[in-house]
Amino acid sequence: MPCLTFVCPDGRAIPVSAQSGMSAMEAARGANVPGIIAECGGACSCATCHVLVDPEWASAVGSPNEIERDMLEFAENPCENSRLCCQITLNDTLDGLVLHLPG
Repeated sequence: MPCLTFVCPDGRAIPVSAQSGMSAMEAARGANVPGIIAECGGACSCATCHVLVDPEWASAVGSPNEIERDMLEFAENPCENSRLCCQITLNDTLDGLVLHLPG
């Protein structure tokens, strides 16, 4: 069971336990993480689940595909570590993942 941490803009850390196979967005919504609106419900058709992958985890999480990159253009202040957390599928290798909420 992977555990991940969402870091709020004020520095507050929100630890979340998840099941392998679920998206980071589903885990965030289940834990009521503020700032993860997920209007499209995980269909990669909005940018309301935008997160910044902690640099230490960037290679493990991987890069966005072309559709996700296009959607990230609608996110506020995207950067090279930006991802839509609906597109991050959790598994045991991502146990300890840190995702920052944009401010």
